[in-house]
Amino acid sequence: MSTSTLPSPPPPPPPETAPSPTRRELNKAATRQAISDSTLELLRSKGPGKFTVEDIAEAAGISRRTFFNYFSSTETAIASVTHGFLDTALQQFRLRPADEPILESARAALVELADPMSVAPMAELFSLTQASPLLARSELEAWDHCTEQIIAAARERAAHSPAGDMDELYLRALAGSVISCGKAAMEVWFSRCGTDLSPKSLAILRQLLIDSMGLLGSGFAAPHSSERS
Repeated sequence: MSTSTLPSPPPPPPPETAPSPTRRELNKAATRQAISDSTLELLRSKGPGKFTVEDIAEAAGISRRTFFNYFSSTETAIASVTHGFLDTALQQFRLRPADEPILESARAALVELADPMSVAPMAELFSLTQASPLLARSELEAWDHCTEQIIAAARERAAHSPAGDMDELYLRALAGSVISCGKAAMEVWFSRCGTDLSPKSLAILRQLLIDSMGLLGSGFAAPHSSERS
């Protein structure tokens, strides 16, 4: 007697992938990165408030007009250094499963940035801001930008969730809390390590960022004595 077999189930659909960037998009990204890199180098060599848009454009090998296609001032170019790390973390956040708790996604996104050197530009800029009100304002603008991006990313996730839209108060309170924890991690790192940008110091910063998300996720439950030792 012959036996019949059930047909194999269809393979799962491949995961969605973002379309490859065009050459124009790659060129624009390279120009933006060149401006950010040149700005950070001028901060190192000349100090805050001692260089102009023209200096940045010359160092980046672009025209003054091209600079203003990307940034409105030296301050926004300075803020872009921090934007780079935060935007990369947000990209990782958007790759997390849609049904994953948002705080777990935020923590996993930071874990995914495995190379401690990925936080180096942001760490260096934070160190420089401590003695300059001008740079402190630029740093604040970058964190504010990230707050809005977190809200947008959470809304995108909610749009694909059976629960529907998230409460606006919840979204803004959550985004503000995530950013506050990130700032706290930066401040603790600076108090411990100062201007040290060695791989060991940067690894400490990365872990503090991850731990701060863990504290938020646990509702700031007090750590056990064994965890503090």
